[in-house]
Amino acid sequence: MAPKLLALSSLSSICPFPIPNSSPSSLNIYKFHTPKSTLIFCKSTEPQTISESEPEGYGAAAPTRGDIYLQRQHVVAASSSVLATTKKKKKKRDNIFKISNLAPCCYGCGAPLHTSEEDAPGYVDQETYDLKKKHHQLRKILCGRCRLLSHGHMITAVGGNGGYSGGKQFVTAEELREKLSHVRHEKALIVKLVDIVDFNGSFLARVRDLAGANPIILVITKVDLLPKDTDLNCVGDWVVEATMKKKLNVLSVHLTSSKSLVGISGVVSEIQKEKKGRDVYILGSANVGKSAFINALLNTMSYKDPVAASARKYKPIQSAVPGTTLGPIPIDAFLGGEKLYDTPGVHLHHRQAAVIHAEDLPTLAPQSRLRGQVFPSSGQNLDSQIANRMRSSGLSGLSIFWGGLVRIDVLKVLPETCLTFYGPKALQIHVVPTEEADEFYQKELGVLLTPPTGKEKADDWMGLETKRHLQIKYEDIERPTCDVAISGLGWFSVVPVNKSAGISNPVSEVTAGELTFIVHVPKPVEIFVRSPMPVGKAGGQWYDYRELTEEELEVRPKWFF
Repeated sequence: MAPKLLALSSLSSICPFPIPNSSPSSLNIYKFHTPKSTLIFCKSTEPQTISESEPEGYGAAAPTRGDIYLQRQHVVAASSSVLATTKKKKKKRDNIFKISNLAPCCYGCGAPLHTSEEDAPGYVDQETYDLKKKHHQLRKILCGRCRLLSHGHMITAVGGNGGYSGGKQFVTAEELREKLSHVRHEKALIVKLVDIVDFNGSFLARVRDLAGANPIILVITKVDLLPKDTDLNCVGDWVVEATMKKKLNVLSVHLTSSKSLVGISGVVSEIQKEKKGRDVYILGSANVGKSAFINALLNTMSYKDPVAASARKYKPIQSAVPGTTLGPIPIDAFLGGEKLYDTPGVHLHHRQAAVIHAEDLPTLAPQSRLRGQVFPSSGQNLDSQIANRMRSSGLSGLSIFWGGLVRIDVLKVLPETCLTFYGPKALQIHVVPTEEADEFYQKELGVLLTPPTGKEKADDWMGLETKRHLQIKYEDIERPTCDVAISGLGWFSVVPVNKSAGISNPVSEVTAGELTFIVHVPKPVEIFVRSPMPVGKAGGQWYDYRELTEEELEVRPKWFF
């Protein structure tokens, strides 16, 4: 069949693409009729214009589908290579703890097991090590040091800035801090512990350097040591106020006792609510009671959680020695598979435990409920000269020694002013005229004034080199003006007027004034002046709850006990 010529005007009805403007003679269009389809060929009869700069047949060709596919594959491979390098660097930085944790460690203290040095933490005799290794039970071994600690021996192992004098030093405080450096890069729930007896000294104000942006639950330990009849509602509010002043955002505050299990169930509920698949790390300063808290936690959880019940068999060792735990100890404590970590304590150089000898450390740990020692009081046996002086002018011009660790020079106070001491019972109170204080200290250090205990330790004692001048203003004579806390020891409260002091010439109508003291402590030890903690029966009577705004109520953490 012969081809049939079509008009240009009728092409638009059958051609899907636009037609350029040209004369009808420029295109030859043919239409072939076939039974199944219509095929159209369009070809220009005018010659194409070719650039003189480029010879015919040269120039960049459009990429084919294969070329595009290969380019995409190259880009994906390059991106994968860069990501793999970045992840590798991150693993080297963040997984130091995970790599070191592959080595078997003592379940009591977290020290790596070895058979070389008998006095070092983590030592196990060769026969026991080989037997446990054969049966794949190396993670169920208690090292020799932990066995001695469990029997009451005082064996320190931490040296360096914040370490302890006396005995051998196998690890520095800086190395223990380094073992905690990975926590800030982990997705974890942090449980921070604070000792209520040494609240300011054990608070770890820069805990965010260790915890990063992870959420924090604040746990106050050893509330069973507070004086009898203490209102924990007042103490809880006081703790929250102090926490808000330190600008530490926490989820909640819990008052607990690992000994009596007070408040532990509330912490368990909060952990189960907030962990959300994350591991749980117990952080705190040295000897704040982390291992004892974990034991109480496992004991409470074991009633409903079979995993926690089985973990109680191999729980961390606890002792009065700061630095008992020397490495992170992972504990399988949750049904979901998350880990509970007992971590080495953060050793702080400004606490009293960092300056006294290892053998005197037990004297700093209160073993029973605190009882405030009021000075002066009618029941004290004092020298007749000092007693007459106190009856006439009170404490002014006297120096008070709290063991061999603290000296308080009273410069200016009211005749009825008294000091109430809260701390270890082993530290006795002695008073002398200020002009005789230096001679008395040199003579009685290691004998009446302990710790340090014994003349040999007293000869190596650095003395009370730090002096702090305190000017304390008071506005209400019927309540304590402030607490003066000694880091790592305890505190004494300052009461402007003690009506039961028995002073012969009481001050009348005193409403405001200033008290002046000089406090002496060893050189690295810090002194904190804070609002008075409401302890004892009287504390619940004079403590005032502050009125809160709506904005404060929204950001203020709740407390439980």
